[in-house]
Amino acid sequence: MNDIETKLTRARTKLIMDKPFLGALVLRLPMRMAEPKWCQTTATDARHFYYNPEYIDALSTEQVEFVLAHEALHCALSHFARRQHRNKFRWDLACDYAINPLLLKDDLIPPPGVLVEESFEGLTAEEIYPMIDENNTDEPMDKHVYDGYEQKQENGQGNQSSEQNQANDEIQQEPDEAENGGASQPPPLNEGERQNLETQWQQRLAGAAQQALEAGKLGGEMARMVDHLLQPRLPWRMLLARYMTMMARDDYTYSRPSRREGSAIFPSLRSSEVALVVAIDTSGSVTDKEIAQCVAEINALKGQMRARITLLACDAELSEEAPWIYEPWEDFNVPNELIGGGGTAFKPVFEYVDKEMQQPDLLVYFTDADGEFPEVEPMYPVIWLVKGKEKVPWGQRVQLN
Repeated sequence: MNDIETKLTRARTKLIMDKPFLGALVLRLPMRMAEPKWCQTTATDARHFYYNPEYIDALSTEQVEFVLAHEALHCALSHFARRQHRNKFRWDLACDYAINPLLLKDDLIPPPGVLVEESFEGLTAEEIYPMIDENNTDEPMDKHVYDGYEQKQENGQGNQSSEQNQANDEIQQEPDEAENGGASQPPPLNEGERQNLETQWQQRLAGAAQQALEAGKLGGEMARMVDHLLQPRLPWRMLLARYMTMMARDDYTYSRPSRREGSAIFPSLRSSEVALVVAIDTSGSVTDKEIAQCVAEINALKGQMRARITLLACDAELSEEAPWIYEPWEDFNVPNELIGGGGTAFKPVFEYVDKEMQQPDLLVYFTDADGEFPEVEPMYPVIWLVKGKEKVPWGQRVQLN
């Protein structure tokens, strides 16, 4: 046991020295030996790092670095608070698929059995989840004990083994109870604990990133992930509504009333029509379902204000059928003839607006932001509804997924 504890300490120290971002997160997880009957490899409850001593003994120090960082990222990315309605087994797989490429790109050495899929690289767990088949037989590298299995999995399925059922039956044991020198399986988090830990881990994530940046040791992929996670968490619908209503804000007029209304002049509301341009990236990066959801939201907001919408569709070039015009009294719907699939360029949309239209009050662009931007920011406000992690050089970026 002394050799195993020394190996864990050495691996943690090496992470702190070589990769301070991951090392700072790993330090937040006290290490506890677990009972082998529920922990075959490693596990976390978002409070501790649990390990099976036989598993750690079989790994090299470099591989132990990987499993330490793996558990710490589950916590720092708040995977314990993001599952919502999703099936636990598939969610656990999605979380592993999201984490492992980050660690591999950071030059960490994986242990045997690590889940890696090239097509999932750069995607979040939420984006990976629907791509995992319901009958998938893969197994996560570790055990995520911050969350319990439901009694009924979605569609009556869940790939829940008898061993998992047995562990779930025993889950109410206190983690401090020990058998053969190991901690028993901790109970899943309740809602209050989940919320508190999510706030704590977000603060730890920001602090670890700041320290690593100051030391010049935060890799590009990790930096992009941190920037993505620390963005404001307001729902995109709320942000879009805020900006649209700001553009359409009614103003007061002090024009003289008719004589029948008296001689006093009181301020009265004057409503003006909003000129809105909606651009859709048809290169295939944004799905039809996502576009439909966003268009429905704009249509609902449009009903609360007088908005004239010009719809433009563009991949590498502007659609030949564009523009489509929707008057304030018409519903805003996506035409069936939208065709795309080419590359992505944003310049054609802004060039069309500059040459063929009067300056709009607002332009909203649906995209993954992976394309060529105009070099000069336009004079009118632009909102980018972005799917993915790419940044925009100007305008207001709103995270779509």
